[in-house]
Amino acid sequence: MAGRIPQEFLDQLLGRVDLVEIVNARVPLRRAGREFVACCPFHAEKTPSFSVSPRKQFYHCFGCGVHGNAIGFLMAYERLEFPDAVEELARLAGLDLPQTPAGQSAAFSKPSLEWIARADHFFRQQLREHPLRQRAVDYLRQRGLTGQIANAFGIGYAPPGWENLGKALCEAGATAEDLVAAGLIGRDEQGRPRDRFRDRIIFPIRDRRGRVIAFGGRALDGDTAPKYLNSPETPLFHKGSELYGLYEARTHNQQLRRLLVVEGYMDVVALAQHDISYAVATLGTATTTEHVERLFRAVNDLIFCFDGDRAGRAAAWRALDATLPFLRDGRQVGFLFLPEGEDPDTLVRGEGRTAFEQRLEQVTPLAEYLFAELRAQADPNTLAGRARLAELARPLLEKLPDGHFRDLMEERLRHEAQLLSTRLRPPPSTATNPADRNLRLTRTPLRKAIALLLYKPELAQEVSESQLVFREEGKLGVKLLADMIAILRTNPNLTTAALLERYRGTPEGAILEQLAAWQLEVPEQNYQFEREFDDILGSLGYRDNLREHLPEMLLQRGSPRALSAEEREAVWNLGKAKKV
Repeated sequence: MAGRIPQEFLDQLLGRVDLVEIVNARVPLRRAGREFVACCPFHAEKTPSFSVSPRKQFYHCFGCGVHGNAIGFLMAYERLEFPDAVEELARLAGLDLPQTPAGQSAAFSKPSLEWIARADHFFRQQLREHPLRQRAVDYLRQRGLTGQIANAFGIGYAPPGWENLGKALCEAGATAEDLVAAGLIGRDEQGRPRDRFRDRIIFPIRDRRGRVIAFGGRALDGDTAPKYLNSPETPLFHKGSELYGLYEARTHNQQLRRLLVVEGYMDVVALAQHDISYAVATLGTATTTEHVERLFRAVNDLIFCFDGDRAGRAAAWRALDATLPFLRDGRQVGFLFLPEGEDPDTLVRGEGRTAFEQRLEQVTPLAEYLFAELRAQADPNTLAGRARLAELARPLLEKLPDGHFRDLMEERLRHEAQLLSTRLRPPPSTATNPADRNLRLTRTPLRKAIALLLYKPELAQEVSESQLVFREEGKLGVKLLADMIAILRTNPNLTTAALLERYRGTPEGAILEQLAAWQLEVPEQNYQFEREFDDILGSLGYRDNLREHLPEMLLQRGSPRALSAEEREAVWNLGKAKKV
């Protein structure tokens, strides 16, 4: 996918964006000398080891080892694919993505997105115009929804019949294979194409940018099973990581403070109808770690809302278990259990917004819920029961990241089980010794030269043509250094981040990213970059390389005329150097 985006565009993009601004918008940074630091967003820690270099436009965590440029950061932090990260950076930089000959963006020449968007339009149109639409309209009105809310969530209607959508999209140019790949149709036992959604209320599922990537359908006939039906898994849609209503919640609330996690589409829409516009729903699955990670990227305060019956409490416990690894300091999780026979939809319609939100202020905190469940499984009034309680709690508390919350939970366990110590395994330690901060690659002169070039790309302009002649000879590292110099001489304005991007996904790129994280041993203003770099080139034999290999090269080529123009220039420079 990366190869379909022109390298020149990536160079321009990485030269335009500021990694410090991109990171700081998601992880608050503070200045530390020439760089910026923060607690790493990719692992739990108390002392900041996450560093962002404005000069290199490169980030590195000395604790967990993650590193990269602006594209890599968005891919890791927002869990984006490469083209999605490029598109987001282009939007921030005010750049238009290059266009393919077909007129689509190079990053998103995906026919599925086009056909899903057309299907979304089709379903909305059917809710307005189809002769049988009244059943759907009556159902929505019965649930208390207005046309304004239905429009805000893009609710539509799939009429009865096997080929309504498929026929309409095929007439617009789609093939049956296109629609199967997009999850819009399936095939019956005879292989005939059949619409996936029939006689259902349709709820479009949007990604973080508001693009429709899938649908959920609610049956209108009480005898139809299943009552709720989602699009199948596709390259665009993974129900274990998507959340219905998250895009709408973020769009409606400029300062989104908390999210209420419910179980169904209608719960989200009904709450929004009553101006509770911060609800999201999992898509017929248990809460996953991917769900929790996405939720905590939006807010620091989550409330899980479940039925108070056995099934609801089982779902709540699974949500608790998925949440524990992400509970770093400053984040809060609560649980709201509804009266038997009620769901958020019926409850908010029955008691109104004010009463419902009062319930949200009286949720059960995660710690209270966790220990209440453990006490139900182990009697804390007996020695054996307290030991059992501690044994049940141990694997759960070990999932917590290092921090004050973990310390307080361990203290709570000691109190609950009347223990002197919790016997928990300590959390993974991070490298804090400055001596360890330049990674585990041995500091050879060759690697140091590459690290200097990554720190100060303009050093390449000081290298003469004669020093590049033999970049195809010798060790791979020498060739890599010479190739980097050649790239930078041809593109003098290339940044470190853009240079690294050219090696993305290669073995050389993995080494370069480690070398880009190396730090200077002395203050920058006292470092003799040019002298150090030139001395290393000399020690690597670049100056003597041509003199040593010239006789052999002439024998192989047969005549000086067989030399390339670059090689002849290098010989000429060598002759001038001899006269001096």
